[in-house]
Amino acid sequence: MLPGSIQISGETLSGAEIRDICESLRENSVRLLSLRGCQLSERDFGHVCRGAAESRSLAQLNLNLGIVSNINRVKQLAEALKTNRSVQSLFLHGSPLTDAGLALLNPALSIHPSLVALDLGDCMLGDEGINLICGLLPPDGAKSGLKELTLSANPGVTSKGWGRLAIAVAHSSQLRVLNLDYNPLGDQVAGMLAVAVASSRTLEVLDLEGTGLTNQSAQTLLDMVENYPTALRTLILAENNISPELQQQISDLLSEGEEEEEMEAREVTAREKNPWICQNNSSSQMVLMTSGLGDSLLAETEM
Repeated sequence: MLPGSIQISGETLSGAEIRDICESLRENSVRLLSLRGCQLSERDFGHVCRGAAESRSLAQLNLNLGIVSNINRVKQLAEALKTNRSVQSLFLHGSPLTDAGLALLNPALSIHPSLVALDLGDCMLGDEGINLICGLLPPDGAKSGLKELTLSANPGVTSKGWGRLAIAVAHSSQLRVLNLDYNPLGDQVAGMLAVAVASSRTLEVLDLEGTGLTNQSAQTLLDMVENYPTALRTLILAENNISPELQQQISDLLSEGEEEEEMEAREVTAREKNPWICQNNSSSQMVLMTSGLGDSLLAETEM
């Protein structure tokens, strides 16, 4: 039988329910465990962590909305992740981690062999936390790293921290999705991110919704999309002080780029099927783009 999912939201979990969850984890019958916004005792949280540590099937762990509510729980989760080898996506959105909590969790995140998606939105992080996260975005030629990163609503991060992240994104050989929505970034940080996107060979989705941007940022991003070949497919600029015209221009350019990539991919496929097709321009360069986040990422992304 294929592993299934356990998804519970906003409930107070009993000891019997926790025992059932842990038994399923130990039996490797759970691929997705989501306890979003649930209430459980310290003892029961420890049981869940030990069950997750033993599971070989668990691919997505959602503890959003305050489940990891204190340093003791951070330590227990860190210990579980040091043993677990299967978790690919970890969601901690809305947990009061702070930089101190992330420092305790970071060693386990750094050595985890399967983790590719991490949500640390609204986790009260600052610049020190961002420095740790940059270590999860190794440069070209280094070990594998995150493919999807969410840092929404962490207003304690300064422009210095975001600048450090922009440098890491520019050199990351893995990252495909970056969500920075509802952070007070402003035009200066947006300019740094534009340079990072232009340098990245993998970033496909950038969410800048509600980040205090103006037409100045939009013009910079427009110039970047128009003049530099990037992997970017989706740029979210809603809830900013940006004119609809500029947003539409950027959207149109990204759509044009995607259509060109699809056409080039079809031409490559046709040549592979018929090796006798000749190219008129031998110097033309064909670029193949991946269409998603890979088989390792799960479709379920609730917060």
